Amino acid sequence: MEFGVEDRGEIEVWTIDGAARRNSITRSMLAALAALVRRVAERSQLRCIVITGAGDRAFCAGADLKERARMGEPEVHAFHNEFRTVLCGIERSPKVFVAAMNGVALGGGLELALACDLRVMSSAAEIGLPEVSLGIIPGGGATQRLARAIGVSRAKDLILTARRLDAAETEAFGLVTHVASPERLREVALELAAAVARNAPISLRQAKRAIHEGTSLPLEEALDLENRLYQDCLGTRDRQEALSAFAEKRRPVFRGE
Repeated sequence: MEFGVEDRGEIEVWTIDGAARRNSITRSMLAALAALVRRVAERSQLRCIVITGAGDRAFCAGADLKERARMGEPEVHAFHNEFRTVLCGIERSPKVFVAAMNGVALGGGLELALACDLRVMSSAAEIGLPEVSLGIIPGGGATQRLARAIGVSRAKDLILTARRLDAAETEAFGLVTHVASPERLREVALELAAAVARNAPISLRQAKRAIHEGTSLPLEEALDLENRLYQDCLGTRDRQEALSAFAEKRRPVFRGE
């Protein structure tokens, strides 16, 4: 098993099960993650996924370099194409993904976190993109996603120096929404996931899509996209349930309809 999966109803916790290798990305781990991402689309009840790593040393330390050393160039290209496909699948998924960074997130591990919608971080963790010190560049989307997340100047700082950031600087850069002690990280991540999961599934999907697709459009086109996605929500049963619950002073029960 490359992942442990904990079913908590509207929330799942996916734990990368590779503490001995610092939860690095192997071909089998990537295949397992791809299968999980495909599966979530079929679970209508599921609203939020927390991804974390086993142990307390690493969220994900990037590609398994021992395995990578045995790959030929065509295999490396295939690996990167699959990695890109999986990360795009997380971004485009109707579910909300939370990265709970329990330890170092390096290279592809940070790129996995960047593909998630929300990120929380242990106060003992670090992030980094060491690729330029290894004669390559980030190849799993970091040059693009990081710049969009924290701005071009800060992305260049992190990528071109190959330095690591501690939790305080990562939070100051705006890359994580919460920093917690190692002991409380899981609790904080689950609290954040629960805050997401109590909302209307269709609204979550539409809001995520509006943000993801709109940021690459000119403002007027992005506003048109937002309006279309907003209008799609108005006729849903969940919208009517929200109005009824407000009038009756109770919590709405959303069904994704």
